[in-house]
Amino acid sequence: MANILVQLYSTVVPFVILLGILIFVHELGHFLVARMCGVRVEVFSLGFGKKIFSYKKGDTTYCVSLIPLGGYVKMFGEQNGETIAPEDHAVSFTHKNVWQRIAVVLAGPLMNFFFAVLVFGFIAQIGEETRSAIIADVEIGSPAQTMGLAAGDKIIKANGALVRSYEEFQKQLNITKGATVAVEVETESKESKTLNLQVGIVKNPNIFSAETDIGSIEGLLPYAKGTQVAVAAGSPAEKAGFKTADTIVAIGGNRISKWLQLESEVKRLAIMSVDQHIVQVERPGVDEEAKPVLVDIKINHLDVAAMASLKAYGFETPDLYLEQVVKGSPAEIGGLKKFDRLVSINGTVLEKWEQVLNTIKSFSGDKPLDLVVQRGTEKLSLQIMPQITSQMNAVGQEDKRYTIGIWPMMSFAQTEMTTVKADHIFQAINKGFSRTWDISVMTVFSFVKLFQGEVSHKNIGGMISIGKAAKDSYEMGLQAFLMTMGILSVSLFILNLLPIPVLDGGHLVFYIIEVIKGSPLSVKKMEIAQQIGFVLLMGLMILALFNDFTKFFFKT
Repeated sequence: MANILVQLYSTVVPFVILLGILIFVHELGHFLVARMCGVRVEVFSLGFGKKIFSYKKGDTTYCVSLIPLGGYVKMFGEQNGETIAPEDHAVSFTHKNVWQRIAVVLAGPLMNFFFAVLVFGFIAQIGEETRSAIIADVEIGSPAQTMGLAAGDKIIKANGALVRSYEEFQKQLNITKGATVAVEVETESKESKTLNLQVGIVKNPNIFSAETDIGSIEGLLPYAKGTQVAVAAGSPAEKAGFKTADTIVAIGGNRISKWLQLESEVKRLAIMSVDQHIVQVERPGVDEEAKPVLVDIKINHLDVAAMASLKAYGFETPDLYLEQVVKGSPAEIGGLKKFDRLVSINGTVLEKWEQVLNTIKSFSGDKPLDLVVQRGTEKLSLQIMPQITSQMNAVGQEDKRYTIGIWPMMSFAQTEMTTVKADHIFQAINKGFSRTWDISVMTVFSFVKLFQGEVSHKNIGGMISIGKAAKDSYEMGLQAFLMTMGILSVSLFILNLLPIPVLDGGHLVFYIIEVIKGSPLSVKKMEIAQQIGFVLLMGLMILALFNDFTKFFFKT
């Protein structure tokens, strides 16, 4: 019972706080501008349904209602066709001029916009945790490596501007795309160097951005390889006690998390005259639900000397080893098994996972793929016939392509983070406005692409999605919770401006028509439009609810 109450508390409280603040801000906008325009406000309510708390001051009853899924401001004379005595025209919403009514309706969404500016500005002022400007990894033989960049390099300046995060570095790349940019770098050994980097132009992977192209340096990798290892059968590493899927977490008491650290640490120990070292590894449990266990492996100095060449010792990066073979998939039917190493595909020797992906994606559908795999000490030749599957990609598009049902054993080190703080309040406000504007543009693009069919309707979420976002971000800490609040505030700003009757945007359409034609629409036409808008809104809510239940309760 206690656990149920704790779970209920951890789910409901963040949701009520998040939604309550956003609703209050929205309705406060309507309320304040209505009062400024001389409109009598009869009710200011947070929530719907039965009142659980109410307080009346002047003409207005302030209340908190039972159902915390919205709120409303009830203004005197806002109902179409309502009979208003002449002496009350001065405080009636309907009898205000069209520009005053536009101001009252627009105030709610605008309050959400400026509240988001405030939230993001506050995050910038207290310090935002973001990806550092340290190069995670560089692809061997790439232009980035040729131009002098190396894993662990820290970008200090780019294009003359101080760089404090990777986001700021990317902005400078976008400014100088297609040109050369001067970059000041600090190496891991604290040496300084200045590089002239040729910035390429690539398609923006963020389909919701207004920028179609961004600046890029070919060969920069977003993540560093982790220390999970694959172990060749019969190798010295296997004889020492290492197993495929082990993650090396420490050597000789020194903790490591990156593949490059593993290489450098082994080379350092190889020149030391120490008889024995302890290598600590994290080993997966015997089944998927079991927790990993820590295992100490003792190795002598000769082993360390042999490890100086990780490949010769029997260690490999694990991306060509299979972490999972999906049950019932073409891969399982064709005979692939967990921990198989992919050697070649259609006669091409494999060196990295991208080759596997690209070959399967470009499958013509004529004949099966010829795979050679290493299983223990033997090589097997298998034939796999890919099938078309539908998957949701990272930007919410439904991606239909050929797959065979395998997952690689990939390991990445945790991204290095840094805290970036605004220098002064005006910089924080500028950052808040810039981020709010960017998210507003992205939200508009997401709606446009949704209606164009480029983004799946399965991405539409409702109250359950909001509740989960509130719970998850609340557990992650203040910054994550505030970021979620700011993003949702922008979403409310855009959503309420949609030209759907019953939403603020629908009312604005009525008033704009009134400005153009010089007189309001007839009551009958507005009622018909309101009914259509109500049906559309209910349909949207049902779709969102269906998606939420499908996503969270009927997972396959």
